[in-house]
Amino acid sequence: MEESRCIKIALVGAGMFGGDVHARAYADLQRFGIAGQLARVGLDEYSRELAAVQFDLVAVATRSEKSAQKAALAFEELTGHAPLAYFGEAPWIDILRDFPDLDVMAVATPDHLHTQPILAALAKGVHVLTEKPMCLTIQEADEIIQLARSKNCVVAVDMHKRYDPDHLRIRDDIQNRIGAPLYGTAYLEEPLEVSTSTFKWVESSDPFSYVGPHWTDLIWSYYRSKPVSLTAVGQKKRLIRDGINAYDAVQVRVDFENGMSINFHNNWVTPADFEGPVNQGHEIVGADGKVESDQQYRGFRWWNQGGGSRTSNNHFTREVTRPDGSKGYIGYGVDSLTVGLVAICQIKFAQATLEAVAHLYPTAEDARITCALVDAAARVRDLNFKYMSQGKGATVTARFGPDGITIIDANRIDEGPTAVFEKIYDKAL
Repeated sequence: MEESRCIKIALVGAGMFGGDVHARAYADLQRFGIAGQLARVGLDEYSRELAAVQFDLVAVATRSEKSAQKAALAFEELTGHAPLAYFGEAPWIDILRDFPDLDVMAVATPDHLHTQPILAALAKGVHVLTEKPMCLTIQEADEIIQLARSKNCVVAVDMHKRYDPDHLRIRDDIQNRIGAPLYGTAYLEEPLEVSTSTFKWVESSDPFSYVGPHWTDLIWSYYRSKPVSLTAVGQKKRLIRDGINAYDAVQVRVDFENGMSINFHNNWVTPADFEGPVNQGHEIVGADGKVESDQQYRGFRWWNQGGGSRTSNNHFTREVTRPDGSKGYIGYGVDSLTVGLVAICQIKFAQATLEAVAHLYPTAEDARITCALVDAAARVRDLNFKYMSQGKGATVTARFGPDGITIIDANRIDEGPTAVFEKIYDKAL
């Protein structure tokens, strides 16, 4: 491949999302380039400019050798090209050593393992496409942002709900019709198998940290209003029965500068016989109307003997049959990867600055808002869980302001008035 017009990608993490969405998206890029995807995301002005750019998945990495080889073989079956397989506790180190000219590190590791490969890539001047959440603490988010700016590197976060056509309609049209936002609810409920068998790391995360970022980012993309406070509670009843010390469900209420209050509800204990892959949707009440978006049931349903009644989200990803019988892979699940790669191409081939391309994709600065919410919600949730078990109620909240993030815990009043207010971060959002 012509080096000057090639984007070299390494994929770290090939599980449920890395092995499916990322790998399939990069397979189409490997074969046909990016131009065919651009009209979907309103970036077709770059079609001619980027039509000749080639994409090369040079490496795929997982924790075990078996899974790495499996991912590499699956990619070869799709494209005829076999990326090198890496494995281990920190395989990105070997990849960055072996590919000093790497352009992109795609990070699809478990939630709590995003920061290390992101920082390692940025330190080498390598751009990043990462799954949400970008990281789990606001301090890590700022470290990532600072390093990315110093290296003029893109950190694009896969916030694909922004690109759902229903959500684009809300952002660009409906939100203006319903008036000033008052309150709303957003929910995403994952199947039990995710927390009991698919992921082995659920005790290091929780349902809100895992899928809540989809919705916090979506609300941010609608209104660009910063949070001012939150409260959070969680429950541990179902997973404990299987010996898993993790939250079944978490509910977080966030209040924003513009006066709206949004409740985020997440769980990963939905029974296996639920008719859809997940249950998800949101609604917003405004001063002059209301919008509802049911992402789980969009009117597409079927049933058959022995299979029960089923629904499917045909907009997230879908396969399109080509004349040669192979399957193209499109949908809003791919779109947020596409926009990040356009920004990376602009920096590499058009010498654009990070600031100049920031409008093209969900940035690390955008992700910082979600990271702050995830960080604060985890602290508030754990304290409220403790106090609820003691019969003291869920009284802990977090406040966001120009002085940073403060945890307000009235149960500490016996330690003195100043003990009630614990500063966990001293910079404004």
